[in-house]
Amino acid sequence: MVSWEGSMKKAATVLLFMAGLLIYAGCKAQQAEPQTVVNLKAAITGETTASATYAAFAIKAKEENLAPIAVLFDAASRAEKIHANNHTRALAKLGKKMDAINPSVTVKSTRENLETAIKGENYEVVSMYPDFIKKATDENVAEVLTTFKYAFEVEKIHYKLYTDALASLDKKKVAGMPVLYAVCPICGNTMSGNMPAVCGICGAPQNTFIIVK
Repeated sequence: MVSWEGSMKKAATVLLFMAGLLIYAGCKAQQAEPQTVVNLKAAITGETTASATYAAFAIKAKEENLAPIAVLFDAASRAEKIHANNHTRALAKLGKKMDAINPSVTVKSTRENLETAIKGENYEVVSMYPDFIKKATDENVAEVLTTFKYAFEVEKIHYKLYTDALASLDKKKVAGMPVLYAVCPICGNTMSGNMPAVCGICGAPQNTFIIVK
């Protein structure tokens, strides 16, 4: 005859065993998550943070009476938000959800802020997006490839815009910088000067561009 105490110990052992199985299964499921999903989440976090950071940099540039640089930061901030939204939609199509993001932003002088932006864009162009695109290609995830490629092409433009802006600042030629940008609502392409009839990256028509000035 099994005692009450023995029955309770046996039940507790079974419960612990089942709990262990659940934890193990959860870990296996997490490990099995495709790398492209992990990359998408990292890209969403990065683009969301970049958008918030550039918006704060724009405010600082205005405080320093560097209006053309403020407009550039504002336009880039909007573009990064478009990238984050595109990535989030791609993630949803894969049946995944993104956790809440609370960006941490550090603002310094506009010159230092430009240097920070250049480093960030360089990382995305040279390392991050090429790696993400390769993995999405290997895993044959078409929806993700599109949003990664859009962001990659636009970040190359941002890198040049920020590099040129820093050179203008150092040469005291900020007054000659563009004071109006158009941002494509589909891919985030950031354009200045004569606006093309259609976006050179995704083909969106000119009348859809977001004007930032």
